[in-house]
Formats: sequence, structure tokens, C-alpha cells
Amino acid sequence: MGKFENDAREMLRLVGGKENIAALTHCVTRMRFTLVDPSIADVPAIEALPSAKGSFTQAGQFQVIIGNEVADFYDEFVAISGITGVSTEEAKKLAAQQGNPLQRAMGAIAEVFAPLIPAIITGGLILGFRNVLGDMPYFGPEGNATLASMSQFWSGVNHFLWLIGEAVFHLGIPVGICWSVTRKMGGTEMLGIVMGLTLVSSQLLNAYAVAGATEETWAQYSWDFGFAQIHMVGYQAQVIPAILAAITFNYLERFFKKIVPTIIQMILVPFCSILLGVIAAHFVLGPIGWMLGTAVSSVVQAGITGDFRVIFGAIFGAIFGGLYAPLVITGLHHMTNAIDLQLIADYGGTMLWPMIALSNIAQGSAVLAMVILQKKDENAEQVNIPACLSCYLGVTEPAIFGVNLKFIFPFVCGMIGSACAGFLSCLFSCTANAIGVGGLPGILAMQPQSMLPYALCMVVAVAVPFALTFIVGKRQGVDKAAAAEGVKQEAIAAAKEAAAAAPARVNAVDAPNTLAAPMSGIAVDMTGVPDPVFASLAMGKGVAIEPSDGAVYAPVTGTITMLAATGHAIGLLGDEGPRSSSTSASIRSSSRANPSRRAAPPTTRSRRATCSWLRTSRPSRLRASPRPPW
Repeated sequence: MGKFENDAREMLRLVGGKENIAALTHCVTRMRFTLVDPSIADVPAIEALPSAKGSFTQAGQFQVIIGNEVADFYDEFVAISGITGVSTEEAKKLAAQQGNPLQRAMGAIAEVFAPLIPAIITGGLILGFRNVLGDMPYFGPEGNATLASMSQFWSGVNHFLWLIGEAVFHLGIPVGICWSVTRKMGGTEMLGIVMGLTLVSSQLLNAYAVAGATEETWAQYSWDFGFAQIHMVGYQAQVIPAILAAITFNYLERFFKKIVPTIIQMILVPFCSILLGVIAAHFVLGPIGWMLGTAVSSVVQAGITGDFRVIFGAIFGAIFGGLYAPLVITGLHHMTNAIDLQLIADYGGTMLWPMIALSNIAQGSAVLAMVILQKKDENAEQVNIPACLSCYLGVTEPAIFGVNLKFIFPFVCGMIGSACAGFLSCLFSCTANAIGVGGLPGILAMQPQSMLPYALCMVVAVAVPFALTFIVGKRQGVDKAAAAEGVKQEAIAAAKEAAAAAPARVNAVDAPNTLAAPMSGIAVDMTGVPDPVFASLAMGKGVAIEPSDGAVYAPVTGTITMLAATGHAIGLLGDEGPRSSSTSASIRSSSRANPSRRAAPPTTRSRRATCSWLRTSRPSRLRASPRPPW
């Protein structure tokens, strides 16, 4: 039995069964369901599963946060459900049909940049290491030298790492965007890559050299057609020109596929599409995209670093820092990737990404306070600790959806702390050389002169949310509730430990109690029960009975200590005291015609009943009916 088999089986039932799943896929941390009828899903029960860290609906998809092991969970879910042949694209298309125009637009932006995130994170780490090696003058006897200047080895490492950094940010971004847009629009992906490569070819004048180009430079980098000359401009690190070029190419390919006869499509469609697409990209769309990107980055940069930076820039930092976490919920945060990359291309750094990394830290610090408050609640800690760690490393969804939004106040406290840190970040003009590295490692992406003030911002992002969440949580009694839950869990654990010996005590000659059979029927081997939880003896040893009349009676005179809301389980505590066995009758249907049907209450007919051992509370009296002893 796999690690997630029980949870996967239960999740399949809670989402409404295989028939209610139109499409299924997963991302880095989440299972993504496109449901036929979303209202059928039992959300509270799904979130109560041990493997689930929370859930939410976004862009038409019902998403359940599993964490870093989501791929393993997905494999077991697929094996149990029998859902095969469901592609990621199909899931996205079906989900997009259910969203409103804003959700569909945000979903499209997310799908373009999501495949690029691993490369962006890698490039950000590479540039962070190069910051330490070549740009931090804090080493040497006098403390004013860089590692690269002191050691030929580190100088060589610094030079080598630029191979990867350039590939990601200067060349990879335009090519990756063209490929991702083409993939999203269903075009020929290889041609999308070719389109991206034509934007960053070495034949073109590098985008970073355009500002200082002279007439002699343009004489060398121009296409001369006799009647006109076109500047050969490269679009390294440019986002908007790449998006416009890719969209145009894909519409051209669709157009030619419609009008060109099938027999010659293989020849004419790629040729005409890429030729006209490149012409449009370099003659029209590239210059327009360049101007649009420059305009957007200029407005943002001016708002943050202008003459009134101390007032408006810092206020902007507080607003952006405070509202970034809610943007994550809506999916609008993906828009900042394009702005960040444009700022890096135009100004050599971005002041937005530091605030994003600080927001990660702030939400993680709110969860850290919940870890302290709920330290006696083992179930809560299984969610809190992984969520806190992932948040500090830049992945916020488990923390936001699995912890903070459940209680609301940690989420708000995280926003307040992020706003304070964002205010200071803009006030100190903290600037990052790259994006993708969030949370605590985000300091590696900072420019050397920003590292010390950014470290102060990080302290604020940790201290303020932690203190606020801890104080509010104390006032709301979160710690007391966790302590009560911990006592309950300890009692259950103690009962389970005693359960293993319970059958032996019942069958002993000197046993003070006699347990009667709870129903008439035929006793069968427990391992033959169709429920894997009981068949594997995970709930302890017991007996299974094939009922003959469907009526269920108390096997001992005592007190009802637990009655499940679904009616499928009853816990009994015998009158004879601690030496008596706590008995739980669990009624589960074994109908193979409808295995997902919930079992009927104990007073009605059931195809099969199983008994295991359990101790809980909530007493109610029930007298035993005379039955043959076991």
C-alpha cells in the first residue's frame, strides 16, 4: 500500500468520484481538479485529510495543496481513480471555460511564465553567487576587496557562472516566452523557439548597447534594402516584444493552416509563418514592444525612486508589500514577473522583487507564530512546520491556504508585517539584480549596496508578523484550543495502544466482561474486508461479520462514547470500568455495485459490519441486548 493510498481513495470520494472529474493535473505543490459540478466537493472534509494542507478555487480549477510530494500523491490518485489520458492542456482549457474574463486573462499570464520559473530561480541564484564573488568588497586585510579580485580561482568561477546567468536572463527569457506562448496557443513549439532565437541573435546589436549606439554603430548594424534601412536591434531580456512576436507568429500559423491545402502544409505553413512573423517582429512589433516596456518600467521606477521617493515611494512600498499576499490568492501576482524583468532590462535591477521576497518571509513568520501557539496539536504541526519552511524558501501557497487563511488573523498580521518591510525596502532603495529567489535566500539576489539595509527589512518581516500573530492568537485562545486538542490526541493514542491487548483480555478466562455479538451472521476473516484500512489491520485486530438480519445491537452494557455524524461508527465503554474494553462498531458497506456509497446508520441493514477498538467521549446510555458471546 502506497504512502498516500488511503488519502487518495478518500479524496476521490470527497470530490464526487471519478464521474465528477472532468480533468486532472498537478503543479509543484497542488492537485488541480476541473470538476463537472464543483458544489459536490466536500471541501471541509478534503481539508481535514492528513495529506491536504488546504484548498482553494482559482481560474476555474479546484486546487488542493499537498506540498512537495504532490507528484507521488498524483500518481497514487491516478492509479486508484483510473483516470488516464488527461493532459495538462486539456485541464487548463476546461478550467478556462469556467472562469470569468479576468480569471482567464490571469490564468493565461500564469501559464506563460509558470514553465519559466525553474530557469528564473536558477538564474537568480547564479547571479546571487556572482554578487558574493565579484561585487561584494568586504574581503581582504582591509575589508575592501572582492573574492574574485583576491583569488584567480574565484575569478574564474565568477566568469564561468556568467555563462548560465546570461543564458537565463539575456537570452533565455525571450526564447522561453516565445516557446511558452506557442505551447499555450497550440502552435509548433520548435518554430516558437526559432522565433525567440531571432530576437536575440548575435548578428543583432545587443539591447544593452542600443542606448550608446552611434551613427557608425548603426551603419554596421542595419539592414539596407536600398529604399529603406532597418536597425538590427536585439531584444535581450525584453518581455513585451517577445510576447507580441510569439502571439503574431501563432496567429499567422493558424491562418496559413486554414488556407493552405493539406498536401503542401508541411512546406508552406512553417515557411510563411516564420518569415512573416520575423519581419513583423523586427520591423513593427519589436519597436512598439520596446516602447511599451520602457514606458511601463519608467512609470514604476519613477514612482518608486523619483524626487518624492521618501513620501510616495515608501508609501507605494507599504501598499505593494501589504497587498502582494492577496494578489497571490487572485493570481494577479504573475503580472509582476513581466514588470520585474523589464525593470532589470532597463535599469539593471528591480525594486519590486525585494518586496515580494519580504512578503514570503512575512507570511512564513505568521505561520511560525502558529507553530509556537499550536505546538501541542500534533495534527496542526504536521501542516504548520512544512508550510513555514516552504514559505521561508519562497513558496507561499501552503502557508497562505493551509494555515493563515484558515484563521484569517495570521494572514492579516503577515500583510501588516510585509507592509512595514516594504515601506523600509523602498525607503532604502533595496534593489535586486535578479528575480526568482524568494524568502530568506532572496538576500542573495540583492545588489551588494542593498544587502545590509535589506537584512534590516528581513528582521522587520520576521519580527512584526510573528509578534502580532502570537499576541492575537493568545487573545483568541489558539494555544488553549491546541492544548485541548493535544490532550484529546494523547487520549486517542493511549486508547490505540491499549486496543492491541483488548481482544486478549476479552477472551481471557478471568475477563470481567462478556462481549456479545453485535449482530447475527457469519464471522469472516478481517483481512477479507473490502475496506483496506480495516483489512490491513491498521485500526487494530477485530472481527468481521456478514449480517443475516441487518440489526446492530450493543455488544456490552455501557455508555456510548462516540457517535459519528455519518452514522457509520459507534464507540462503547463498558460499565465495569477501566478493565472493560472500549469497543467501536464500524458499519461499512461492501456492495460492489456501488462501493462509493456511504454506509447506512447502524439501525438499518448493511451488507457487512466490522468491529475495531477505539476510545473517545460524549456519553449516552445504551443497554446491551442479549446475544451469544464471541
